[in-house]
This record gives sequence, structure tokens and C-alpha cells, in this order.
Amino acid sequence: MGNLTGKSAVVTGAGRGIGRETALLLAREGASVVVVDPGGDRKGTGNDKVVAEAVVKEIVDAGGKAVANFNSVTDFEQADNIIDQCVSEYGKVDILVNVAGMLRERMVWNMAEEDWDAVISVHLKGHFNMCHHAAKRMREQRHGRIINFASDAWKGTVGQCNYAAAKGGIISLTHSLARELGRFGVTANAICPLAATRMTLNDKVVEGMKQRYENGLITKEFLDKMLDMPGPEFIPPIVAYLATNEAKDVNSQVFHAEQGMIHTYQEPVVYRALTQTENDGLFTVDGLIKAMPSTLMAGISNIAPEKEPKD
Repeated sequence: MGNLTGKSAVVTGAGRGIGRETALLLAREGASVVVVDPGGDRKGTGNDKVVAEAVVKEIVDAGGKAVANFNSVTDFEQADNIIDQCVSEYGKVDILVNVAGMLRERMVWNMAEEDWDAVISVHLKGHFNMCHHAAKRMREQRHGRIINFASDAWKGTVGQCNYAAAKGGIISLTHSLARELGRFGVTANAICPLAATRMTLNDKVVEGMKQRYENGLITKEFLDKMLDMPGPEFIPPIVAYLATNEAKDVNSQVFHAEQGMIHTYQEPVVYRALTQTENDGLFTVDGLIKAMPSTLMAGISNIAPEKEPKD
């Protein structure tokens, strides 16, 4: 304990789940925390100030320092107010942890524009809003830690194309932040957590998972792993580590975290290449039809092959 003594932190989505556990651990490690949560439901609607206030009380009762903030990360000016509150209360902003999120699941053909916009707004725009305002302060003070929450859904998922797209964008945003801010002593990293929260495990999600398994969209092994998902308390230690001075050279990394395991994802690399030396390097469609199966696509099967419709 005490690895973050003297630091100040902003944690969004800190009223429940991973955000709550993160705020509590950062406080136990000595950080002063701004607990950000307007108290919305899983779909991002409604508000309940008690959610953030309860976390603040828990931190203060344990001897830590914390204040509540009920602003929305989706609003550019409100995001600025969140960072301003941290600076006003604690003199600086050392750590930004972006956890706030919501879900609106639909298959792409059923997804309304509102469902797409709402999820992108909370996750991707919300991350940008917070990072923008925090980066200005961190750049000036030449120190800072930005920890963004992505998801393994960035690799592609079923029934959550809005969520997957937002999380993929967050990973690209994190890489860009790391390159832009690293020379100023500011790091940016992303975490893809696996933990049971209201976002990932409720009656609707469980039913949906079972239906996906029955439709052959996921394996029995994956279904069992999801239904036996551990709690959110296993995620914050990697967050707190990334916030320490000792992690000053950990930058632009994407971590997966779950009970008993943390791993990194490799940067995108060229896997195979097909070259054309004739015709001034111009490929033809006929040439690609002939070459692709035995070169770039050799041994690679369709991730979702066509199926005959059920009677």
C-alpha cells in the first residue's frame, strides 16, 4: 500500500463494477480520487447520485480522500469540468482511468441509429473527451497516466457491433495518445477486462449467450467460461500498477486482465504478403482468384461460414 501516495486520480464509471473496485484500490494505495458516475442504468439512461456518493463514503470512512462527480463523459464541457474538479480539489491530475460505459445489444440488421450513436458516444467519444482535457494538464505538468478500458470485443463479437467498434477505436486512440504524449512524461495504455459485472453478466446476457451457443455462434468452452466469470476485483491491480512511477516506460500497451492472468496483445504486424512483379505491379482479379487460396488465405477458414436456412 502507498504506491500512489500524493497522486490524484479521476475514475469514470466509478460507481459500480470495475470502476468502483478501481477507485477503492487507488484510494487504498494513497491516491485522492474523483469518483465520476451519473448513476445511469446499463443502457445509459437515468441517474442516481447515491451510486457515486456511496463509493466516496466508503473511501472516506476508510481514511482516504475522495469526492463525487455526476457529470457525463459524453459531454465535452462536462468532461472538462470533471478534470477541473480534480485540479481544484487536489492541485493536479496525475491519473485518468476511463471505465464508463454502457451496452445496447442488437444484431446489425436490427440496430437502430440511436443504439449505435449512444454506445459510440459513451465509449469512444467519452474516452476522447476525458483524454483531451486531461492531456492538456498532464502535458503542462509533464507527468500523467491514462488508462483506457477497451474489451476483447474489439476483435469482433456477435450482437454488439456498436460496442466492438467503439472498443476498437479506443485501442487505436490509446496508441495515438501514447505516441503524442510520451515525450511529455505521459503514458497511455488500454485494458481488456474479463469480469462479471452488470455489463457482462445479467439475465439477458446469460440468455443471449445460451442462444448464441445453440445457434453455433460460440463454443461450449466459451459459454462455460462466460457463465463462470469471476468478479471485478481482479482487474484493478494492473490499473494501479500502470499508474505508478515504476510503470513510466510502459506505454501504448494493450492488456487483457482476468482472475489469475494478465497478458498483452501484440502490435499489428504483417502476417503474409503477396507480391506482383509483372505488369508494373498491377494485380488482376483473375490473378487474385488463382493466387489467394494458396497464399494469403492458405489454411484460413471462414469465421462464420454460410449455413442452410432452417425449415
